[in-house]
Amino acid sequence: MERNIIEPGKLPLLLALAAFVLTFLITRVITRLIRAGKGPFGNVTAGAVHIHHVVPGVVLTVAGGFGAVAGGRHGFGSALSAVLFGIGAGLVLDEFALILHLDDVYWTEAGRKSVEMVVLTAALVGLLLVGFAPFGVNDLSEDELQNRASVAANVAVNFLFSLIALSKGKARTAVFGVIVPVVALIGSLRLARPDSPWARRFYRRRPRARARATLRAYRHDRRWSGPRRAVQDWLGGKPNP
Repeated sequence: MERNIIEPGKLPLLLALAAFVLTFLITRVITRLIRAGKGPFGNVTAGAVHIHHVVPGVVLTVAGGFGAVAGGRHGFGSALSAVLFGIGAGLVLDEFALILHLDDVYWTEAGRKSVEMVVLTAALVGLLLVGFAPFGVNDLSEDELQNRASVAANVAVNFLFSLIALSKGKARTAVFGVIVPVVALIGSLRLARPDSPWARRFYRRRPRARARATLRAYRHDRRWSGPRRAVQDWLGGKPNP
């Protein structure tokens, strides 16, 4: 903790990530209770205007961001700014789909993009946090330097595999592959989805590859659509029929 988090100045990043994830989870619980008509919670309104939680989220993100820039990486002010930023970012990205579509799509299929964006953001920030970069750590031994260099090289290679998986139309595999190296490697080696940039570039003159990719995508979607939807419903709530 002292060596890899506090000394390199990563404590604000850890606090921001924790605040971000907790805010998202708490917000989803509260919105589900409001939707079900349970508990003491209710929508915030100003007259006939529904105040979405993205509004205070933007305010907190701006306040925390400027506070972090002004406060550096150490001290109470930096920690407080990181928490404010994490809370604000959690509120904003929980309604990412609303910003994207400029419409209240929170409980629709389009609203699932908010959950996916939160998971992606948390994964990338977690990757930065556990990267064990040697910058800012004093008096590194030769073994520590080699270990950190090995970790950094592995992270870079794994990120490359994740980018390949993403180009093959496997967004979820790419996201989870950022954290779990084997997932990214498998995603980069398997056939691309037929509508992906990789397929359009490399399968254009390979009809057999296109046919195999189409068949595999159909079988994969039929097999995993149910479990995937169950996980999405558990995490983000069921969309309106």
